[in-house]
Amino acid sequence: MAQREFDALVYIGRFQPLHNGHLAMLQQALQQADRLIVVLGSAGAARTARNPFSVAERTAMLRGALAEVAPERQDDLIVLGVRDYYDGPRWAAAVRAVVGAHTRPGQRVGLFGHLKDESSEYLHDFPDWLLLAQASFGRLNAADLRQRWFDADGDVSSIAADLPAPVAAQLQAFSGSEAFADVLAEYRHLQHYRQIWSAAPYPPVFITVDTVIECTGHVLLIQRNGQPGRGCWALPGGFLDQHERVFDAALRELAEETQLALSRAELQQALQGSALFDYPSRSARGRTVTHAFHFRLPQAECPTIHAADDAAAARWVPIGELLALETRMFEDHLAIIDHFLPVFLPGKYNTEKLNE
Repeated sequence: MAQREFDALVYIGRFQPLHNGHLAMLQQALQQADRLIVVLGSAGAARTARNPFSVAERTAMLRGALAEVAPERQDDLIVLGVRDYYDGPRWAAAVRAVVGAHTRPGQRVGLFGHLKDESSEYLHDFPDWLLLAQASFGRLNAADLRQRWFDADGDVSSIAADLPAPVAAQLQAFSGSEAFADVLAEYRHLQHYRQIWSAAPYPPVFITVDTVIECTGHVLLIQRNGQPGRGCWALPGGFLDQHERVFDAALRELAEETQLALSRAELQQALQGSALFDYPSRSARGRTVTHAFHFRLPQAECPTIHAADDAAAARWVPIGELLALETRMFEDHLAIIDHFLPVFLPGKYNTEKLNE
């Protein structure tokens, strides 16, 4: 058999869901490489309308689809997950770390992908991997397929022709689950939300605030009672009012959602720093920029809190247990905490749990 051009090709995507275009790409890549390393983005995150499937479910899609067209290459497919760090260089380093665990120095490693639009710019973050830019197979788009699927209330027949048969069967089974009902409810909420703002003369930019309250090795979280992200754990926070400053908004939202009985002077003294989080796609609600404030309380015990306003619950979570909540955290809030506290340690990128 003729030697293939690459020892390994890396193919990065979210595959939400895997469609026939993806499958054609997989087959094309395997023709050119001894092994194909598929890196799944948005690994470990909570289910959302944009990312409804877990790493395990997407891995099953990949392997089920490949089993139908090239069963003899199953052992040549490696599937790995990398979380969203909302930080390009850090994310690229995490990709390199997981790929490096499955390749050796001196091997011929390439990057395989489709330069679709600005969402594909990450393909230029690996200059030492030869980029094999591919044309679109069938011009399929996972976002369009998700929308059609949701609009059909989970009836997979609306998109089955664009999916490998095992994936269509997997989606049909998922359509009857409570998890699907949750993401469908979020999708409908977001559609209504966007419709409300569709008459604006220009795309709106929303300003929010969040608070990272640290006390004796714990962080204060609330559980969201409304969409999007109902049931997810989040930082206390909310939207900026028209006539208030961002720091005042942070204190107001903190008091409203947790009933934390500390004065403004006490919180000002506990303030450790602040940061702006403006990753363009950080929120499903649209362009949303948040100002986050980090407070370290000096109390020997965590103060009493009570969930109020639009929070279903409030709790002090040990910092060491935050990563275990990753699949139930709202949007980028775990990454915001990690900006101030070492949540993703130990392990430089802590990708091990994502790929067990």
